[in-house]
Amino acid sequence: MTAADRAGGAARRVLGGVRRAADAVGRAVQDAGARATARGQRAPGRPGRGAATTPRPLSNARVADDLSRRGYRFRTDDDGDVTGTWDGNRFWFLLLGDHDEILQVRGRWAGTVPAGARLAVLQAVNDWNRERVWPKVYVRPEGDNLALYAEVSVDFEHGATDEQLAATVSCGLVTSSQFFSTVGAMTPGGPEHDDLS
Repeated sequence: MTAADRAGGAARRVLGGVRRAADAVGRAVQDAGARATARGQRAPGRPGRGAATTPRPLSNARVADDLSRRGYRFRTDDDGDVTGTWDGNRFWFLLLGDHDEILQVRGRWAGTVPAGARLAVLQAVNDWNRERVWPKVYVRPEGDNLALYAEVSVDFEHGATDEQLAATVSCGLVTSSQFFSTVGAMTPGGPEHDDLS
């Protein structure tokens, strides 16, 4: 069996798992919110009492405050972007647009896929993007391999409440992590982790 055959087989397993994962993501987000509501608790990603209910401009400080409230570990990189690692995958919380009005939660899967599996991986990514709103996923060549990225972007031109900010951060982390987990489970031997620090 050639390396291309092995890569193609791995990519087909990823493709089969992507559809199952897409359905699981939608069910998991709905179920978590329903369970919290039934117990009289806040749904995941919702800030506690005293949170701002008036939309305010986005800032890296607000993103950092949201992550701190959750007890997450993160840092600010040299560009001023908030970044951290969740389940071994690197995430960035980027403010985009002319007025930093777009919050983008971008994640990169810790592993890579052999370049020979490109067509099968592109098909899996296309299936995910066609069937799900979040996250947008794509493939980017990195060296001799392919890296998988996921993004959730929301335009807050008129500002965001703390609850809206928290929901966007949760959506980006949860849906991207689910996609990465599915890809990792379908890849023989698990992901080839790169040093992203």
